[in-house]
Amino acid sequence: MWIEWTIATRFLREGKAQSTLILVGIATGVAVIVFLTALITGLQGNIINRTLGTQAHIRVQPTEETNRILAPADGSVQLVLENKRAQRLRSINNWQQVRDVLDTLPQVTAVSPVISGPAFARRGEALESVALVGIDAERYQRIIPIQDDVVAGVFRIGAGDTVIGKQLAADLGIRVGDKLRLDGGQGRETVLNVAGIFELGVRELDSRYVYLDMKQAQSLLDLPGAATVIDVTVDDIFAAQPIATRIGRLTGLKSESWMETNAQLMNALRSQSLSTQMISLFVALSVALGIASVLSVSVVQRTREIGILRAMGTTRPQMLRVFLMQGAIFGLAGSLVGGLAGYALVGAFNTFGPKLFFIPVDPWLLVGAAALATLTGIVAAAVPARRASGLDPVEAIRHV
Repeated sequence: MWIEWTIATRFLREGKAQSTLILVGIATGVAVIVFLTALITGLQGNIINRTLGTQAHIRVQPTEETNRILAPADGSVQLVLENKRAQRLRSINNWQQVRDVLDTLPQVTAVSPVISGPAFARRGEALESVALVGIDAERYQRIIPIQDDVVAGVFRIGAGDTVIGKQLAADLGIRVGDKLRLDGGQGRETVLNVAGIFELGVRELDSRYVYLDMKQAQSLLDLPGAATVIDVTVDDIFAAQPIATRIGRLTGLKSESWMETNAQLMNALRSQSLSTQMISLFVALSVALGIASVLSVSVVQRTREIGILRAMGTTRPQMLRVFLMQGAIFGLAGSLVGGLAGYALVGAFNTFGPKLFFIPVDPWLLVGAAALATLTGIVAAAVPARRASGLDPVEAIRHV
């Protein structure tokens, strides 16, 4: 291989202008791939964190109630126009056992029972519709770290304390330490102390959520000892759907992943990933055409030299490897320079950019880009290499 390496590097040095131009082109293409891939990866991570920062990866709920139609006693055919049955607030049967089973699943990282339902919040003449969320604070914090989102007071529930959203506090004119009356209907009322105010950054949640201890919520919703939902998080968020399907089969309950409840978000993420792949494909194609064209010109320019080398004993496989090696050198050198340039662009964005989100720097991205560019260079050099190795020595030496 030493002979092939020596000939390949000499050819590249003799055509410095061509070599420099193609290296700049490859470096630019790889820099675009690295920067755009890192940018879209960071954007997707930011979107997912903002979306899943306020919800579980999987929600396990009771199955929907359906109508039961009794057959006529006389055996006649009966046509029925059936409306969907109204769904009442129900507890998960044996939710403690379901929780313990989910705790044992290998890909599940946190499990938290929740009892939630509608109620009214009153303060003076003000009245707001709210969603009561009764939680096991220790478990729930592993699903949604609500304590990190408290902007006033402290996160404390139970013993007559509650935590409410910032927008709801503003609508009712409530501050930390004030009293809040909650009405669950049918005479079920309680007065709680507002221990803290949180801001999740989602107006709908900040204007409706009221966090309580599970026992307080069970009393207000008239579901003693109940849990209406079991929230679950998993170690790989993109594997949530198959895990949700497995949980549904295992428990017989309705199990929905965040991918089902955020279908539009998933479409957007897939579109972003597809656009990145298309850009990478076209950049790689441009790089391949550039390398192929430069090496094809090199074969024409060096026809006599190739003929002399062949006459001196250089074999066809050796000549083939000379040009394949040139393509690999172009791809590897250009990818390294372009990868470093791409990382520089990422650093510049994180330092001087609009601070909308942070772009993570993945070292494996450079490795992947270098491998792709090197492979592209070898493939692009295949046609010129076959042409060079197929030249007849006598005809090549006579070439003018």
